[in-house]
Amino acid sequence: MGERLAAAYYRRRGCRVLEMNFRTRRGEIDVIAQKGDMLIFAEVKTRDEAAAAQPAEAVTAQKRRRIVLAAQGYLLLHPELAENFMRFDVVEVTVPRLGTPRLNCIENAFTL
Repeated sequence: MGERLAAAYYRRRGCRVLEMNFRTRRGEIDVIAQKGDMLIFAEVKTRDEAAAAQPAEAVTAQKRRRIVLAAQGYLLLHPELAENFMRFDVVEVTVPRLGTPRLNCIENAFTL
């Protein structure tokens, strides 16, 4: 559910979603989107509203490294995109017991 909501979020902002749940041996990326010359590699974290920690707190240094490695793998498969700018977002999706899920996008959540 979280990945679909994140993809819809990027589309509403004029992005083209290139991949969802892209996997390599090195790691995975939940959503890959493009807006102009910017490639966006997004990690989506979905949590129950009752969870004590913020969803983004689950993106550890090891997880960030795996996302970066997966992004490098994606660019090896798509060399035509290698000259684009890149950013790494974390999209938090909080699901309440009742009502509509809330989405918070942390742009440039981490760098290479």
